[in-house]
Amino acid sequence: MRLIRFGKAGHEKPGVMGSGEERLDCSKYFKDWDREFFESGGLAKLATFLRQKQGKLKPVPARERWGAPVSRPGKVICIGLNYKDHAAESGMELPKEPVIFMKASNVVVGPYDTVLIPRGGHKTDWEVELGVVIGKKARYLKSAADSAKHVAGYLISNDVSERAFQIERCGQWTKGKSCDTFSPLGPWLTTRNEIPDPQDLGMRLDVNGVRRQNGSTATMAYGVFFLVHYLSQFMTLEGGDVISTGTPPGVGMGMKPPQFLKAGDVMELEVDHLGSQRQVCKQA
Repeated sequence: MRLIRFGKAGHEKPGVMGSGEERLDCSKYFKDWDREFFESGGLAKLATFLRQKQGKLKPVPARERWGAPVSRPGKVICIGLNYKDHAAESGMELPKEPVIFMKASNVVVGPYDTVLIPRGGHKTDWEVELGVVIGKKARYLKSAADSAKHVAGYLISNDVSERAFQIERCGQWTKGKSCDTFSPLGPWLTTRNEIPDPQDLGMRLDVNGVRRQNGSTATMAYGVFFLVHYLSQFMTLEGGDVISTGTPPGVGMGMKPPQFLKAGDVMELEVDHLGSQRQVCKQA
């Protein structure tokens, strides 16, 4: 299944992608793709519903905005320096354990929404990432093998970063990661059963039509199921939480000389089987 949300920001409705690549409206039958939905076994209920009644769903008008495919997450957890080559281009060693930081959940936007370059920022950067959506509560999991059943599915995450805030303004990374619009997600959530191996997904990002990132989840230092298990040792993961699992090389900060986003620039992202995103940058 591929879950979507559509409509005006803050008033999105739930839907799914049909077999003909059309968006279908589920709002008559389901409230939203939120924590309550995931924690109550909503994915199984949705699968049963679609087998029985998908033909009764109305198409979503083409003019409707694409929202993030999950409702505002309780947590957006990010993994830093999770690709060996990206750590090298950042001038940092590959960490002995995953580097964890948080992104404020109110910065989540849709896959085609405008990205705002923050006031006072001058080093806004791009990062294509595999996003993992938690499907049910995970706490003190015994092993990575136990993690799969706690994953709802996968989506594209653009971990937009203001490097000046992140690196030059002291403290931890969160202040450079939590500016408004800095977490475009989607266009859809592909359920776990449709992605046999999350460690075999190509991922690409272009800026103004020029390829900047071209990597694969195969080169992650710490894989998806390891990360879910690892994080569950420190915090309770809940349905609808999002884990952004790190980015391959090619970020603006690592270029020589460094290059960063400016108003009018266009980012285009793609991950195998998860669709594509496009954002235009604008000064806040």
